Amino acid sequence: MNNLPPLAERMRPAILDDYVGQKHLVGPGAVLRKAIESGSLPSMIFWGPPGVGKTTLAYIISQSLYRPFFSLSAINSGVKDVREVIEKASLLKEQGEILPVLFIDEIHRFSKSQQDSLLGAVERGIVTLIGATTENPSFEVISALLSRCQVYILQHLAEADLVNLLEKAMREDVILKDKHITIKEHEALLRLSGGDARKLLNIFELLVNAFDSDHIELDNDVVLEHVQQNMALYDKTGEQHYDIISAFIKSMRGSDPNGAVYWLARMIVGGEDPLFIARRMLILASEDIGNANPNALLLAQSCFEAVNKIGMPESQLILSQTAIYLATSPKSNSATTAIAEAIALVKQTGDLPVPLHLRNAPTKLMKNIGYGKDYKYAHNYEGNFADLDFLPDAIKGRKIYQPGANAKEHEIKEKLKKLWGDRYKY
Repeated sequence: MNNLPPLAERMRPAILDDYVGQKHLVGPGAVLRKAIESGSLPSMIFWGPPGVGKTTLAYIISQSLYRPFFSLSAINSGVKDVREVIEKASLLKEQGEILPVLFIDEIHRFSKSQQDSLLGAVERGIVTLIGATTENPSFEVISALLSRCQVYILQHLAEADLVNLLEKAMREDVILKDKHITIKEHEALLRLSGGDARKLLNIFELLVNAFDSDHIELDNDVVLEHVQQNMALYDKTGEQHYDIISAFIKSMRGSDPNGAVYWLARMIVGGEDPLFIARRMLILASEDIGNANPNALLLAQSCFEAVNKIGMPESQLILSQTAIYLATSPKSNSATTAIAEAIALVKQTGDLPVPLHLRNAPTKLMKNIGYGKDYKYAHNYEGNFADLDFLPDAIKGRKIYQPGANAKEHEIKEKLKKLWGDRYKY
């Protein structure tokens, strides 16, 4: 029994009807199921969080269509490995054999040159590429490759899916089916799994193995007690990807450089992509600091560019400096709330017409019908300011930007009050 693969691997489904979740893609009549059933399979990218079945779905697709299945991991594969697979696929094509599916896990970790090496084979249909990524493919996959692939978004598994997975494991697994396991409460198991099916089964197997008896009763307290004692056994690198980046962001937002550097170190030691970390700091610089300290965005951008050029391990110094700077910077979310309110206002009021005085008038006809009439060129007036309405008539005077409570934006508020008087009530 010691030679058996882990429970998560033993429970990996082999056919589409046993696949858990993603009904929007593979349920009856869903888009991906139709593609599989028609046999017309495009190259594709699966984008979704860990443990939702990206690898499993790729394998099931290849088996459903009786296609050879080649699998590479972007972590430990390079251009040479990709070319070897393409050569094998080319040989199959020459021999008139069925062409393979090439699955690349964590394709976002492939460099541009590695992704470039796939282009020709994908374009000529020598392989059907299925890439899996936890990151937005718009940022991580080169545009030439992305344009040749259909992107499918995989969602977190629902609570009912995870509970069904546990019940199926207890009912069908070669080891668990001979035990008498009662799960009185599911909350702790589901919370610790974070919606990750693989992590859920790993935790469940760890718990079952902790008992000598074949009669096992689990509740929230028992789960938490045993998991805390055995944290290192299931807290594998990458499984807490979302939890740790969340703690990192919240530490900087909460102005705690100690927490920020600690969680940064956890990600560095765990092998997280440094560009992912830098990109999240770039977002935070606008989302949580904004105009309270405009230099934060500049430093975060410089950090991203430097990390991209230098690489690890030296980039850890740049990441640390930036994280500490952002954590100790004054905070404001006024830019975040302003754009959110503006978008909500647009959705509520629709396509309001642009006031005539703000419209472009490149032709004589447009000028004759009033386009650009009464527009005041700000630089022709004292203080480079002209008193004009810049919003549609229906929402004239609507205040969208509310300056934050910090020194820099206090200055901005006083300036706006002086310029606009009662118009926006600053």
